[in-house]
Amino acid sequence: MTPEEIIQRRVARELHASTLVNLGIGLPTGVSKYIDPALCILFQSENGIVGMDSRPPEGMEDEELTDAGGGFISAVPGAATVDSTMSFGLIRGGHLDATVLGGLQVDENGHLANWVVPGKMVPGMGGAMDLVSGARRVIVAMQHTAKGKPKIVPECTLPLTATRRVTLIITDMAVIEPTEAGLVLIERAPGIEVSEIVEATTAHLIIPDVVPEMAIGA
Repeated sequence: MTPEEIIQRRVARELHASTLVNLGIGLPTGVSKYIDPALCILFQSENGIVGMDSRPPEGMEDEELTDAGGGFISAVPGAATVDSTMSFGLIRGGHLDATVLGGLQVDENGHLANWVVPGKMVPGMGGAMDLVSGARRVIVAMQHTAKGKPKIVPECTLPLTATRRVTLIITDMAVIEPTEAGLVLIERAPGIEVSEIVEATTAHLIIPDVVPEMAIGA
């Protein structure tokens, strides 16, 4: 199982029936592959679709049906397309039950940095700031390290997306919950020891006596 699949499968377990969920571009988009359709979860993309589904088979792409990053998607029966005003009204109005976003860094305060690397050209923040501020739950889905460097750090060195504390961090090594007291290690990935997580994390972790293994399915 790849690191991406571990993350996506574990994130899928955090999403509940009959909810409206935003999936960020990149790794989070793949979460929809592991959702039981019977749960009736509607996925939203900030460019204006409610009822987003996974990437279609090759040759079946529709150039007018994309996610916020321009990647091809499909739509579930009953999906709706809306303009930016309505789309961001859903986000800013507090109507999203959850958002799943990628991350560049998360710090001990639970602050997320995910929209820009200084010195690199980017088109803009997109909907990230609104999503972190407006969704009821904010789940960060990212690999634990980047080129061997920890991404869960004492303090973000990259520009913050928002100053609101995120709800949960899910990586290929661990599930970590940011709290008022700090970052609590609540699960470890299959085959990963607590000591390996500590070694790959420069932020201080609060470690319970027992850290269970993630349940991610086959």
